This record gives sequence, structure tokens and C-alpha cells, in this order.
Amino acid sequence: MPKSRSFSFTRRGFIAAGGALGLVATLAACGGSDTAKGDGDKGSTAAASSGPWTFKDDLGKDVSTKSTPKNIVAFTGTAAALHDYGVSVKGVFGPTRTADGKPDVQAGSMDISKVEILGNVYDEFNVEKYAALQPDLLVTNTWDGSYWYVPEASKDKILKLAPAAAIGVGGNVSMDKALERTADLAKSLGADMNAKAAVDGKARFEAAAAKVREATKANPGIKVLAGSGSADLFYASTADTSADLKYFKSLGVEFITPDKLDEGGFFESLSWENAGKYKADLILLDNRTGTLQPEELKAKATWAEMPAVKAGQVAPRTTEPIFSYDKCAQILEDLAKAVQNAKKVA
Repeated sequence: MPKSRSFSFTRRGFIAAGGALGLVATLAACGGSDTAKGDGDKGSTAAASSGPWTFKDDLGKDVSTKSTPKNIVAFTGTAAALHDYGVSVKGVFGPTRTADGKPDVQAGSMDISKVEILGNVYDEFNVEKYAALQPDLLVTNTWDGSYWYVPEASKDKILKLAPAAAIGVGGNVSMDKALERTADLAKSLGADMNAKAAVDGKARFEAAAAKVREATKANPGIKVLAGSGSADLFYASTADTSADLKYFKSLGVEFITPDKLDEGGFFESLSWENAGKYKADLILLDNRTGTLQPEELKAKATWAEMPAVKAGQVAPRTTEPIFSYDKCAQILEDLAKAVQNAKKVA
């Protein structure tokens, strides 16, 4: 589902665009000392073993450092997942703070006042501030073989400063696999996966997955469309190349598959005149900062005429999930309710 936070919606651009359209770039300077800063709550990374650290990431690279990384910098959503496992980061890049100063949805439970924000929108990454943090490791996701939110123009400079690890969240990767790999990374960085919060989070996720299966069996035939709105276009996504939708499909959710996908196979771009091309019973609408939300979409006549919209069957989609079991459990619980309560209207 790549969508960039630029106004040119290329394949990579579509994924990121959720947070950039109309968003004012905001940088927070929270200090650049050598002392690692926690990201809130209980605050410190769990004890990790001494000696060399290695991790094989989802780009197939063997990432290694002389000892377990302490000064970690991460894409905001990845940092939020690590936070849920007790792993602190020193800096973040990606949608972190909204224009009104509040935490972006992708910041999750992090206290954003305690991390250095190196970039708040797509293609923004302060290399000088990054270097000042003396990073041991950079962590992000990957949709298409690239480092998510690491700007192409400054990528070489950034990757020279510290090893980088990427977790796959697109293509053939399903949500359960992305969760497993994120947990693997957190564990390697010192997280205690036997801690009550981690154990309870995974149990909650498994129970929520069962609820989605039950909902799809109890209310069969509900046609679901994943969509995202911008000022000029409506994007209809396929369920086959995004980790969340791919997993929902495996649980029995019946998605509408657009027939004219972009070159990367993520979505079909529709003018607003043609936005009603696909008739759905339920729409999962991109909830990221910068995409148009239901109140804003009321001005689009074709949106108002969609059967699901008329029936009030529009649910938010967390298009870029925070890949911790607890956060994804909430996504599944909300999905189960949406499917269970939907009526056939298309």
C-alpha cells in the first residue's frame, strides 16, 4: 500500500501519503546529548545480553554491532511497537506530531516529548541531529525492499552512520508474520517476551483473531472495500499486498479486489467522478493524518452516494499498524464488530 507524503502519489508515495497531505511539518528539538532518553511510561530497555549483537532482517541482511544497541533510532510506528515491549528509542522519524502538537496516531503509547524527532513528514530526516545522537542502530519497516521513510536523497549518508534493520510489512507478508518479526527484534534488543504485558498482548491478539473468524462466519457475504481519500482521488486498495488486509482476508473477510492496480500492485487510483466504481457493504477508510476523513468527505458527492456510506457502514482502517500484539488486537476487535454489525447494502 505504499503511499508517500508527497503530493505525487507514486507507488511508494501512496503508502506514506496518509500523513503528509496538508500536514504542517513540525520538528521537536528534545536535546541531543549522549545519554539515551526513554520513550515514556516504565521507561527503560530491558536488560540485554552482553557481547556482539546480530539480527537477520527482512531485507535478508545480517545486521550486527559489537554489543546490544542502546542508542536506537526508529521509524515512528516501529518505535511505538518496540515501546510496547519495553524497548526505548532515542530518536524517531516519520509521523509523530500533528499540526496542533498532539501525538500522531502512529506514535501509539510513546511519550513523544521524550524522543528526538528527526523528521515529521515524508522525505524529512535531519541527518545532523541523527549523527549527534550517536546511533547504534536504525530500525524501520519495509514495504517494497526499501527502508521506509528513509529519504532517497540522503539515504547513503544516513546508512553510513549506523547499521540498519528493516521489518517486512508488505508484499507477501501477513500481519501475523510482521508481528512475529517485530517481537523477534524486540527480544533481541532485550525485551522480556515472558513479561505479563507481552504474554497478555499475544493472548488478546489470538482471541481477537478468533472473533473476526466468528464474525465472518456469522455474517457471510459482506463485501469490504479498503479505501483512502485525497482531494483529487480515491484509492481503492487490494488486500493482497498489505500485511493487515492480507491477514484479515485469511480470517474470512471478503474484500473487493480493484481490477486496475498501480505498478506496485497496491491500489487503483479513481477520480472522484468514478469513486463509486466498486459497490461495498463496508468501507475500511484510511485513518492516517492527512487523508480525508468522513466529515471532510461529505463534500464529495460520489462518496455520499456509496451504499456503505449511506448505510453508515464506514469503519476506520489503521493503514500503518503498530506491530505489537496489543495494538493489533485492538484493530482486530474493532474489525470483528464492524463485520458483525454490517448489513448487505451493495
